[in-house]
Amino acid sequence: MPLDPARELRLLSEEIVLCRRCPRLAAYREEVARVKRRAYRDQEYWGRPVPGFGDPRSRLLVLGLAPAAHGANRTGRMFTGDRSGEWLYRALHKAGFASQPASASRDDGLELRDCYVTASCRCAPPDNKPLKVELDSCRAYVVRELEVLRRVRVILALGAIAFDTALRVLVEAGAELPRPRPRFAHGAVVRLGEGFPAIVASFHPSQQNTQTGRLTETMLDQAVAKARALLGEAR
Repeated sequence: MPLDPARELRLLSEEIVLCRRCPRLAAYREEVARVKRRAYRDQEYWGRPVPGFGDPRSRLLVLGLAPAAHGANRTGRMFTGDRSGEWLYRALHKAGFASQPASASRDDGLELRDCYVTASCRCAPPDNKPLKVELDSCRAYVVRELEVLRRVRVILALGAIAFDTALRVLVEAGAELPRPRPRFAHGAVVRLGEGFPAIVASFHPSQQNTQTGRLTETMLDQAVAKARALLGEAR
């Protein structure tokens, strides 16, 4: 029976939502959901691991770091309800990957086209810093997503941790890691051989990067445009 990507992703999402592999992350995400931020005190927080979402036949995989404590940990959808998401979805919309330029909730009508958004860590971590053991544990979910998303040809890695995750996932899938090991740099493109997605690196659209000017809208647009161009080459 042929693989049904939509069904397989739905089943994987249901499994991710129930995950309690990392006690520190489970305790933190649930504490944030109980205490809440004052601006959102009347809202019900998701407070669980956040699955990826998007087009089951996507050729672009956008890989971030982790849900924001009061963003995706509140809304239940990656890069939704926070400043990072405002930057990302604006850029994806401009490049034709998203149906609208902003995302405030899981049911706001946003649809991704030829694009799937996920993260290296599925739970909001304290200080936005997951531990290595937590990233190692969560990486299996990215591996499984890529097994289902067989059409993916480009991974847009947002930040150094996502870049490292992408490299590790592809090596675990059989790719040969170049020597010297590729280093993270905004705009860098890494190709690991025929049959494996190319990686485009970008600074993460975190407030720390956007407010300091380390990442500008133009820089993020250029990274997304580079991913779009690589997809054109892969046709």
